[in-house]
Amino acid sequence: MKFLDQAKVYIRSGDGGAGSVSFRREKFLEFGGPDGGDGGRGGDVWAEAVDGLNTLIDYRYQQHFKAKTGMHGMGRDMTGGKGADVILKVPVGTQIFENDNETLICDFTVVGQRYRLAKGGNGGFGNAHFKTSTNQAPRRANPGLEGEERNLWLRLKLIADAGLLGKPNAGKSTFLASVTAAKPKIADYPFTTLHPNLGVARIDAREFVIADIPGLIEGAHEGVGIGDRFLGHVERTRVLLHLVSAQEENVAEAYKTVRTELEAYGAGLADKLEIVALSQIDTLDAAARKKKIAALKKAAGREPMLLSSVSREGIEQVLRALSAIILESRQSEAPVEVDNRFKY
Repeated sequence: MKFLDQAKVYIRSGDGGAGSVSFRREKFLEFGGPDGGDGGRGGDVWAEAVDGLNTLIDYRYQQHFKAKTGMHGMGRDMTGGKGADVILKVPVGTQIFENDNETLICDFTVVGQRYRLAKGGNGGFGNAHFKTSTNQAPRRANPGLEGEERNLWLRLKLIADAGLLGKPNAGKSTFLASVTAAKPKIADYPFTTLHPNLGVARIDAREFVIADIPGLIEGAHEGVGIGDRFLGHVERTRVLLHLVSAQEENVAEAYKTVRTELEAYGAGLADKLEIVALSQIDTLDAAARKKKIAALKKAAGREPMLLSSVSREGIEQVLRALSAIILESRQSEAPVEVDNRFKY
């Protein structure tokens, strides 16, 4: 399944049904009077966060969504039925913006959240509604009100507990593949990872979700390389695992490059809890390892963890460190209640 994290859609709620002009006609009832019913209300357009989705790929193939028109009123005071609603099913983590792609309408953070994006038009009154003491046989009815239409942007920010950061070829995809069942593409060339990958890691009977983000290079915030488009997917993470490859000539410079891009991106990423790890240490001898650990410690201001996804050295220690931070973060959060209300 392809990954798509942004899509533009057109929505239109249903028009209200027209009211009916009708008169009661029965044997022995010479003046039956008006009995035209009201039209039904048009269908609404809703968005709902559902489980089991992690991409907006469905909206690449269908961009127009129109709810049904309400049924027209009929004689014998029969009101028309409501038009069928349309529901846009989106992954948890989806944000919906106005056509300017800046004004936020709603943000789905838990499964089951719903929001009405467009309200269906009200049905028109039938002629029975207009009967008065001075107008016993009205011959007028209202048409239904038109529905609402708008263009919207859907933007997905994956919800993961931990995010993997680093320069290209820092070993992020290899780490994800070694600790989860995910199967990201792995190769020895820049930008192997072209879109975020998710995996579920398990350690000490606890589980958490890890997101692998495409590598950052200098100038990513200005669009260099793949740019910083995918950094939005780590905005919601609880902790960042910053991998620095042991094969880098200057590990301190590699660390600072990524940190500079995080600060330039903003959105609080630079302030998130971060675990720094020197990856691919199986490629170093003891002397080179000691030298690069010292350089990275000086740049990061803390002792880096060591890991190798190939030899699995340090893997459990890193997972336990991530799990401890995630568990503490979860316990400190108040329970989230689903609020399906909407404002108009």
